[in-house]
Amino acid sequence: MNFKEYFEGKVILITGGTGFLGRSLVTRLLQYNPASIRIFSRDEVKHHKLKEDFNGDERLRYCIGNVRDQARLSKAMDGVDYVIHAAALKRLDLIEYNVEESIKTNIMGSLNVVNACLEKGVKKAIFVSTDKACSPVNTYGACKFVGERIFTESNFSKGHRETVFACVRYGNVLESTGSVIPLFRRKIENQEVIPLTSPEMTRFIITPEQAIELVFKAFLYSQGGEVFVPKLPAFKITDLIDVMIDASNQKSEIETIGLRPGEKIHEQMINSAEVPMTYDFKDMYVITSCIANYLDHMDQGQYMREGKLITTEEMKEYSSEHEIESPEDLGKLLRNLKII
Repeated sequence: MNFKEYFEGKVILITGGTGFLGRSLVTRLLQYNPASIRIFSRDEVKHHKLKEDFNGDERLRYCIGNVRDQARLSKAMDGVDYVIHAAALKRLDLIEYNVEESIKTNIMGSLNVVNACLEKGVKKAIFVSTDKACSPVNTYGACKFVGERIFTESNFSKGHRETVFACVRYGNVLESTGSVIPLFRRKIENQEVIPLTSPEMTRFIITPEQAIELVFKAFLYSQGGEVFVPKLPAFKITDLIDVMIDASNQKSEIETIGLRPGEKIHEQMINSAEVPMTYDFKDMYVITSCIANYLDHMDQGQYMREGKLITTEEMKEYSSEHEIESPEDLGKLLRNLKII
C-alpha cells in the first residue's frame, strides 16, 4: 500500500486535530509530503503547543473552530481533498450527565462535517468511531452509533455529489489520553491503590500506529458506507495490572470500585446483526452498509474481490471476551512496545 502516493500533494483536514490521535496522524502524514494539513480544533492552547512542537512547519494550518459551527467547517474545508473526523466528546462518565452536549458535538457536529464535505466537494471523509457504537449502552456509544449512520447513509442520499464517506471503529488507543495504562503506571509508581471497575473486564489492544494505519486503509479501500474494524488481541484488565506491577518491582493494592456509568465489561466491535454484512479482509473486518440494495450502488471493492463474506456459523460476534491473550503473551507485547 503506497500511502505516500495517495496523500502526496493533497490537502487534508483533521477535526479534533490537536488531540492524541490528531497529533499522531499529523506526524505520520507529514512523511508523505501533503500540500497542507489543516488542524481543526476549538482549543487555541493546544494549537499553540502543536505549532511549537512541529517547529512552525509551513504545511500545517491551524484552524480554530468547533464542529458545532457548520459555517466555520465549510470555510476550513475550501479546497480540501480528504477529511478525517476525529473531534468528539469522549468521557463516558461526564457525558452520561451531559447528554445534550454530546448530541450537539457527536451527532450534530458529525452532520455538520458531512454537509460541509458535500458543499465543498471533498473526495473522501473518514469518521473515527469507537467500539462503544456497537450495541451501545451509554450516551457516548449511542451518539457515535448515530454518527456512523450519518456517515454511511450519506453515500446514498447525496444526489450526484461524489464524496465517499466511511468509518473506522476501535477502542482506546494504548497510552492515549484517558486510557488506563498511564493511570495504572502513575498509581504503581506512587504505590497507591489501583482502582479496578470489575475483575471480569477485558479490552482490545491497539497501538497508535495501528489506529493510524486503519484510518489510512479506510481511505484506500472504501467504496462508501463501510465500517473498518481491526483484528486485535485482547487482555484482561487484571492481567494488565499484574504484568505492570511485576515489571515495576513495586507493590500496589487493587480495589474493586464497580462499573462507571455507561461502562461495558467487554469491548464489542461487531455484533450479531452486523456479522452477515461483514467481510474478512487481510488484517481487518469490513462491515458493509445495512441499507437495502447497498451492493447495487457499489463497485466491487478490493475487500469484496479478495476478502470473504463471513457467515454466522463462523462468527457470532467480535468481542474482547473471546480474543484474550495469556499474561505471558501480554507481557511480551508490552515489552516489545516499550510500555514496560
